[in-house]
Amino acid sequence: MTTTTSQTADIIIVGGGPAGLAFARSVADTGLNIVVIEKNSEDSLANPAYDGREIALTHASKRTMQDIDAWGRIDETQIHLLKDASVLDGNSPYQLYFGVPSQFERKLFGNDVDNLGYLVSNNLIRKAVYDSVKTQQNIRLLCGTGVKNVSTNDVCSYVELENGEKFDTPLLVIADSRFSASRRQIGISADSHDFGRSMIVCRMEHTLSNHHRAVECFYYGVTLALLPLTENVTNCVITVNSQEAQDILALNADDFAKKVTQYIGGQLGEMKLISTQHTYPLVGVHANRFYQGRAVLIGDSAVGMHPVTAHGFNLGLNSVAVLSKLVKQAVAKNQDYGSQKILARYEREHMLITRPMYHGTNAMVKLFTTDSKPAKLARSAVLRISNNLPPLKALITKQLTG
Repeated sequence: MTTTTSQTADIIIVGGGPAGLAFARSVADTGLNIVVIEKNSEDSLANPAYDGREIALTHASKRTMQDIDAWGRIDETQIHLLKDASVLDGNSPYQLYFGVPSQFERKLFGNDVDNLGYLVSNNLIRKAVYDSVKTQQNIRLLCGTGVKNVSTNDVCSYVELENGEKFDTPLLVIADSRFSASRRQIGISADSHDFGRSMIVCRMEHTLSNHHRAVECFYYGVTLALLPLTENVTNCVITVNSQEAQDILALNADDFAKKVTQYIGGQLGEMKLISTQHTYPLVGVHANRFYQGRAVLIGDSAVGMHPVTAHGFNLGLNSVAVLSKLVKQAVAKNQDYGSQKILARYEREHMLITRPMYHGTNAMVKLFTTDSKPAKLARSAVLRISNNLPPLKALITKQLTG
């Protein structure tokens, strides 16, 4: 009988998505030996395919991307300005509007920015982060094999791969997905909410300008988000019940374009489908804690958001920024960077942002997708109060810009 010798790494990261790779790159300057385990091939990391998703990045997320040498690796022509945003409810022309922070908002929060944020395709973000990681000799990518089992205690974490390799580490970072098996294996439960809906994402070309304004349309029975890329190209996010999503996807390109045009009342002129269409189930997840023993959750394994607030990846980058800061500080002081003290502080800081945003988003989605008469009245009232209460509007703008 033979046994497999366990290998040791200073940090092991389960999941080579953008959050996992961003964390690896963020702590690479410590000189620690870092191993990233990803079940997909390295070619899929190096050349990620277009998946329909355009990521709305806040100014804070941009700074994190700059810090890990990823922002400058994205073609400037593929970084699209998000100048302002509005929210529409039902058939009413009234809109909740968010523009560049007002003088009041800048004074209240010190938010001195000239746009709400940026839109970048998910595949370009993934490639930029991968390319940055590949410049670091102390980051090892193990691709093409999945994780069979993980376990942890107060002294060490252990990882067994499907190919039989075994590792131990003083810090295990779980960054795989909102449906993380590794999270369950270390005993962390999660609040999960299946919205029973699916989103369809694609790019549409149109004859009228979008003015670089994002629009969230809560119509009755369907939600449509319009994310501006160029003035005449918009990423459309259509959210409907899962059965209707299949019916919409069955339409030919011309009929699909007509349906989207009909949804928005022709506001963007004639429309044309110019990309592949992609569909995703809508399930929100929030882990009930972010660490156990010497294992810690970041990215979607910690929090998977409903896309309506466009903050999912921003929260993932926040988890990267908070945890990497604490790890780097501990290494600089020759302290135990995987200690309970470090991980508990990370949990407190990240949870302070994620819990209210997760539950607040879910409550908003429930209200704005309920079409009973009392809900319709409440929806209208929420928009008007938010529009006319400066401190509240300033707080929402602060969250949008990061």
